[in-house]
Amino acid sequence: MSNFEIEVAPAACGATVHGLDLRQPQTPEAVAGLRALWLKHQVLAFDGQELSLTDLERVALAFGPFGQDPYFEAIPGHPHIAQVKREAEETSSLFADNWHSDWSFLARPPAATLLYGNVIPPVGGDTLFANQYDAWEALPVALKAALQGAQGVHSARRGYAKSGRYGQGDVGRSMAIRYDDSALATQLHPVARSHPETGRSALFVSPGYTIAIADMPDDEGQAILRELYAHQGQDRFVYRHRWSAGMLVVWDNRCLVHAATGGYAGHRRLLHRITVGERPAA
Repeated sequence: MSNFEIEVAPAACGATVHGLDLRQPQTPEAVAGLRALWLKHQVLAFDGQELSLTDLERVALAFGPFGQDPYFEAIPGHPHIAQVKREAEETSSLFADNWHSDWSFLARPPAATLLYGNVIPPVGGDTLFANQYDAWEALPVALKAALQGAQGVHSARRGYAKSGRYGQGDVGRSMAIRYDDSALATQLHPVARSHPETGRSALFVSPGYTIAIADMPDDEGQAILRELYAHQGQDRFVYRHRWSAGMLVVWDNRCLVHAATGGYAGHRRLLHRITVGERPAA
């Protein structure tokens, strides 16, 4: 593998790779080593990069096949790349500032998300990541027992339906989001989801996309979900990632939730994003 340094964050997850030029194609052995680091640390950042969109696509394919982005408009000529954009004077609500695992409402949620920092404000704009392996393990024993086998009901309706946060009433947003009635659909996933590569159980609910617990009275289910939401974002599980221009971040949606933060009003912010699906079973 190429020579580089790993800086492990003093947090529940997260590590930064220094000194690796991702413009250079990596050997299969190097790719395997990077994936192992990613699975271990859940969030892997690569600083000091100068990546073209084609470079970004090649790096994404080292982690898995291109995934779906049902409510983002891709950029011309690159059907799997979307822009996460906010203009300096934009006044729309901050995008994705609640805890969520990307597109968890899909039948096959994505394995990973890649986000590359093109224009990074001098202040604010950190991304929060919360380790959901640890969140599951730290639940009270009785609650864990009650949730064994439980299914969460996931839906995109709160964000991407016509009446959702990014729906018909969302005006003045520079990011190309496309709402649709398909967001009303629901999908079941285990509350304690087994990671397909590590085999570890992770808490797999979020206020962004989980709307109920299947086969449970709604008042009881909502009370449990509120307890889980308060639990999963505790500081002891959280890594706060600070961006720099030319930084690529890859995170594991199967064992993390994440949330955007603001604090950069008056500054433009532009990142390019690729969703990565699950690798085919061996």
